[in-house]
Amino acid sequence: MPGLPTRTTSPTRTTAERAMRPDKPRRYGPIGLALMAAAAGLWAAWTSGIDLATVLRGPETLLRILRMMLLPPDVSAAPAAFAGMIESLQIAWIGTLLGAAVSLPIGLLAAKNVGGRFSTTVARQVLNLLRSLPELVLAILFVSIIGLGPLAGALAIGLGSIGTLGKLTAEVVEGIDRGPIEAAEAVGASRVQVLRWGVLPQAMPEIIAFWLYRFEINVRASAILGLVGAGGIGGMLANYLSYRRYGSAGMAILIVIAVTIAIDAVSSRIRRRIIAGPQGSRTGPDPVPAADAL
Repeated sequence: MPGLPTRTTSPTRTTAERAMRPDKPRRYGPIGLALMAAAAGLWAAWTSGIDLATVLRGPETLLRILRMMLLPPDVSAAPAAFAGMIESLQIAWIGTLLGAAVSLPIGLLAAKNVGGRFSTTVARQVLNLLRSLPELVLAILFVSIIGLGPLAGALAIGLGSIGTLGKLTAEVVEGIDRGPIEAAEAVGASRVQVLRWGVLPQAMPEIIAFWLYRFEINVRASAILGLVGAGGIGGMLANYLSYRRYGSAGMAILIVIAVTIAIDAVSSRIRRRIIAGPQGSRTGPDPVPAADAL
């Protein structure tokens, strides 16, 4: 109709809207990736000689062994199992302290905003090497060097913790605010003073939270290292199972579960308090991500 404005479409606007619009997802991409993953799993199971019938019989066998362990557990084995768990806690604590003390300077060197190019490259490769060695392999190595006992387990856990804690330390330091660092450099602070007053005050709360989280992981790891003679409750549990003392083994497993849950709960509250501060919320998700690996 005459006199009414006609609606026109701007080519520029249409192009901009089309550019902001996400591409249509591929229809067969996710399905193809899922089929490839399933095929790779079947190939791995076939070539590794996994017997499907044995796998299907596994739950029935597990339930039968659990009934022998827990109906009822051997209460008389509780004192010895608790003493073994205390030794596992000591191994985990010493290993965590060792890993934290060594990982802090290496992690600072591995941070790109703190170390130089050469030191950062060397420190990152050292951390990569340490993360590639499982604690069980380290425990076997230390047992062959210094003999059986908790010292081998503590050294294995400490060395295994350095790689993970160092990497997490570097990531925390790289994410800090540059403002305090530039302020310290502006007043002529030395390199050590910049670390002391510009880097560590910002990074240490999260770093300490990661140390506590690693201690939780090390408690579980220390219970396993006893299987190779590195001390702790793992060796006791292996002996119980070898001699078919299922009731005693069940009591040891219950103590491990109870102590681990208690430590996880206490450590989680401490980490939340460190991250959120005294006035922070006491609810919400754990501030430390569950990684493992870390």
